[in-house]
Amino acid sequence: MEGEPFSWERVHPIFSWYHTGKVNMTYESVDRHVLNGKGEKTALHYISETENWSLTYRELQQEVSRWSNVLTASGVKKGDFVFVFLPKHPHCYIAMLAAINVGAVVGPLFEAFMEEAVRDRINDCEGEFLIADSSFLSRVHREEIPSLKTIFTTDKETGDADISITKEAEKADDEFETVWVDLEDGLNIHYTSGSTGKPKGIIHAHRNMIQQYQTGRWVLDLKDDDVYWCTAHPGWVTGTVYGVFAPLLNGVTTVIHGGRFSAEAWYQVLEKAQVTVWYSAPTAFRMLKAAGNKTLNKYDLSSLRHILSVGEPLNPEVIHWGVEALNLRIHDTWWMTETGAQLVANLPTRSIKPGSMGRPIPGIEVTVLDEGGEELPPFETGHLAIRASWPAIMKEVWKNEEKFKSYFPYGEEWYIAGDLAYLDEEGYVFFQGRSDDMINSAGERIGPFEVESKLLEHPAVKEAGVIGKPDPVRGEIVKAFVALNPNYKESKELLEEIRLFVRGRLAAHSAPREIEVIQELPKTQISGKVLRRELKKGEIDQAG
Repeated sequence: MEGEPFSWERVHPIFSWYHTGKVNMTYESVDRHVLNGKGEKTALHYISETENWSLTYRELQQEVSRWSNVLTASGVKKGDFVFVFLPKHPHCYIAMLAAINVGAVVGPLFEAFMEEAVRDRINDCEGEFLIADSSFLSRVHREEIPSLKTIFTTDKETGDADISITKEAEKADDEFETVWVDLEDGLNIHYTSGSTGKPKGIIHAHRNMIQQYQTGRWVLDLKDDDVYWCTAHPGWVTGTVYGVFAPLLNGVTTVIHGGRFSAEAWYQVLEKAQVTVWYSAPTAFRMLKAAGNKTLNKYDLSSLRHILSVGEPLNPEVIHWGVEALNLRIHDTWWMTETGAQLVANLPTRSIKPGSMGRPIPGIEVTVLDEGGEELPPFETGHLAIRASWPAIMKEVWKNEEKFKSYFPYGEEWYIAGDLAYLDEEGYVFFQGRSDDMINSAGERIGPFEVESKLLEHPAVKEAGVIGKPDPVRGEIVKAFVALNPNYKESKELLEEIRLFVRGRLAAHSAPREIEVIQELPKTQISGKVLRRELKKGEIDQAG
């Protein structure tokens, strides 16, 4: 693989569309395997505190077909936006695959999103359809989402929804004529927070499957008999790309865990499902490390052969823990919502340098640029840049061409990631920080602007500035600095009320874990913009 020229076109013959000209991600992820004689192989293995059951590729195909027939009968057509608001459960996977199967663009929503996070995302692209768990519908205010035509529920009773998709699916045909699309047609939309403004809708295309399949082979090292577990929820891009698409494209068994995190629960899943390849995040590994070897040693994890990490830089001590406790190296990977698939990784065949995200995968060229767009020599920190283009790069930022162009400040040749890094003499990439104010907490990217805006809606808050404060477990935590309005006095009760105010309207991961009251926030003289970097510098100086 290394030392030879690589072209992404070499991957094309694996797909049925190479021979037929008929394109659809769901067909390649499910139907192709049934057609090739893998129908009886387990596709999804679901484990929760109370359940443990599986679907074969044939059963998955039949269920996706039934749901596809219900969606089509309910007016969903090619190009429509279908949002999926479900817990980690096979229903979430089936809903996403069915939406794609009918030619729609699927928008997975994280299960902990609150009212405004849901509303803003659906309103942004005027989504007409939503598939949701009934217990989540109290967070969907229809009067605030005028475009929303039909709500499907996965519960048998309709309740506040219009249609029970599971009930209707029982009566539907288990065969469906796939709606064919082009490689450039929209596949899914994920919203990514920025340091300014509301989250932006990143649209990906069906061509993403080329890189998602191949990185599943190279980076995840998936083989036919693997049992694979990606711990991310499909509401995050990792959970969609490497929880749903990449493993199914590669025809392996995918584990879905329906419970909350605990060291015991996760070790049980690894043991019970006989997981061989495991993809998670540094925060999770740090929490498992903190749980100690006494907990770990209760379980038989001998099936594990390959572990990967994503979402934030992998601390060297976590890599050492992996070797000592699990007898396996943990392989860091780097990519973004906008890139659509992994670009930099520690491949199983390569040496790992603790602290490095790895090297570019074949077909990807990476460099580091200075402020003027000139390439920097090894060991000099600058803007991490990837030579455009690659198969999984975003198709567009929904209705925001200006934002799309902002990723290419030095012309179309280089995509600028927004990360600061340096390369060593062997081309290994070392992350040095964000070039903007984005917060990376437990692998989740949080835009400070969105949190600040919500804080300002609380009657006690006059001004707000939000930063990522370094944290040994989560990488960063959300910390808010607020100036209070007259008539409000600082108290523990008030600060907790403000924190819960944000949590209840955005999501738990967006709520400040710390709130500090200050008289006045540092601001620029001309525009009056809050100087988040000054706030962050103060935190770092204090910690140091």
